[in-house]
Amino acid sequence: MKNKDTHPSHPERTPSEEHQIRVEKVAALREAGLKAWPEFKPLNATTQDVIDEFEQDSESRMYEIAGRLVSRRGHGKTAFGHIQDPSGKIQIYIRKDVIGDEAFDQFDRFVDVGDVVWVKGHSFKTKMGEISIKVSEITLLSKSLHPLPEKFHGLADVETKYRQRYLDLISNAESRERFIKRSQIIRAMRSYLDSHEFIEVETPMLHPIPGGAVARPFVTHHNTLDMELYLRIAPELYLKRLIVGGMERVYEINRCFRNEGISTKHNPEFTTVEIYIAHHDYIWMMDFSEKMIQGIVKAVHGEMVVPFGEHSLDFGKPFERIAMRDAVVKYGGVSQQELSDDSIDATLKKHKISFDKKDASWGEKLYVLFDNLVESKLIQPTFITHFPVEVSPLAKRDPENPDFVSRFEMFIAGMELANAFNELNDPFDQAERFKQQAAAKDAGDHEAHHYDAEYVTALEHGMPPTVGYGLGIDRLTMLLTNTSSIKDVILFPTLKKK
Repeated sequence: MKNKDTHPSHPERTPSEEHQIRVEKVAALREAGLKAWPEFKPLNATTQDVIDEFEQDSESRMYEIAGRLVSRRGHGKTAFGHIQDPSGKIQIYIRKDVIGDEAFDQFDRFVDVGDVVWVKGHSFKTKMGEISIKVSEITLLSKSLHPLPEKFHGLADVETKYRQRYLDLISNAESRERFIKRSQIIRAMRSYLDSHEFIEVETPMLHPIPGGAVARPFVTHHNTLDMELYLRIAPELYLKRLIVGGMERVYEINRCFRNEGISTKHNPEFTTVEIYIAHHDYIWMMDFSEKMIQGIVKAVHGEMVVPFGEHSLDFGKPFERIAMRDAVVKYGGVSQQELSDDSIDATLKKHKISFDKKDASWGEKLYVLFDNLVESKLIQPTFITHFPVEVSPLAKRDPENPDFVSRFEMFIAGMELANAFNELNDPFDQAERFKQQAAAKDAGDHEAHHYDAEYVTALEHGMPPTVGYGLGIDRLTMLLTNTSSIKDVILFPTLKKK
C-alpha cells in the first residue's frame, strides 16, 4: 500500500467512511499487539528548536520531538510528512532502510494525517532548502479517528470553527496566534497593575443580589440553601467592599455574565478587568489607563499604530478627551442650541431616533443621542466624559455640576472598551439611587439595579474617595488582533443548540 496523503487525507472519502476505516485500524493495531493511545514518550526539543539550532554541514544532536502529522506522501521505500507542535511545523523524512522494515510497514499501514506521532532523528536540509528531520525512530502516540478539516470558509465551516475550536486551532495558525496574543495582553496588563502595587483578588461569581452594572442577569438556584442566586454581571460592589476594608488598590480579571443579546461585539459570558484605587479620581485614572493601554500595545505589537479593519489605530498619540455633550456636537452634527431643554425632543425626532420612555430626563435623551449619533464615529482612542447622573447610578456627582457625574468611557473603533468613575461613597445618595432603580425595575426595566441594603451598610462604615475602572478584555483583544467578531477571540463562545 502506497500512501499518498496530503491534507486532509483521502479527500475522495466521506468523513463517515474515513472514520470507519480508522476505527478498523485501531482494531488491527490491537490485533498486532500495538496501542493506538500508548503512554507518553519524553521530548528534548520543539520543531522550532530544530530549525533555530540548524547549522549547515555540521552534525546535529539527536532530536526527540512530537506533534500532529498534518501532511504525508509516500514514494516506495521513503515517506515525507510534516508534524506540527505548539511552536510550529517541520518536515520529517522516513526511509525504510533506516527505521527498519517492520517500523516502516507499521507507519505505512496504521498512521494517518491527523495522528500524533513521536519521532527521533537528526536534522538536515533538503535539496529544496527545507530544514527537516531524518527519522531514525517513529511511534504513534495518539490515533485520530477523524480526518483533519480543510481550510475554513463558508457558514457551515464557521459554525464548526466555533463548536469544535480544537479543529480551528489545529488547522489555522492565525487563530492559534490570536489566542496566544490574548494571553500576552492579559500578562502585560497584570504586570502593569502589579508593578503599581495593585493586589489581585477574587470575588464571588454567584451573587444574592445582582449589581454593579445596568444589565439583565442569569438566574440560578441553590438547592441546599433554597435561595435564588445570580451569575454576576460585574464584581464592582464586592471590590468596593474591599476598599472599605482597607485594601486600597485592588483588581480582578475574571468572567461576567449578562443575559442579553449576542452579536459581533457581545457574548453573554465575557472577561473583564476591574480596578479600584482609593484617594485618586477619574482624571488620574484616565492618565493611568492610557499609559496601561499604551504599554500593552507596545508589549504585544512592538509599535503603536495598529491596523483594525480599514483603520489604523494610533495609540502613540494622547487619547482625545471630550465631554458627552460636546461630542454630540462635534461628531453628531448637532448644534448646542438643538441640545437645549426646549429643543432636544425635536432633535431626537429630526434624527428619527425613537425614545419611548415616559418622563425621560434631558440627560437620558442626551445619552440616547450620543449612542445613536456618535459612538460609531469614535475611531481613534477617545475618552468621553461628563455623563448624565441618570445613566450613572453608582458614580459620584460632579461637584461643579450635580446633573453630571465624574465619569469617563473609552471608545476605540466605534466600540466602548472601558468605563470609569469616581465612586459614589455617600450612603444616603446611594440608597436614594437604589430606590430609583428599584422603582424602574418594578415598572418593567429588567436591567435596572436591585436595592442592595448590604452594600449601603458597607458604605455606612466609610469608603474613602475612590475611583473604579472596568475594561473589556475580549474587545481589547479584538482590536489588537484585527478581529471583527468577538467569537473569534473567545475560545468557546456561546452558541445556539444545534
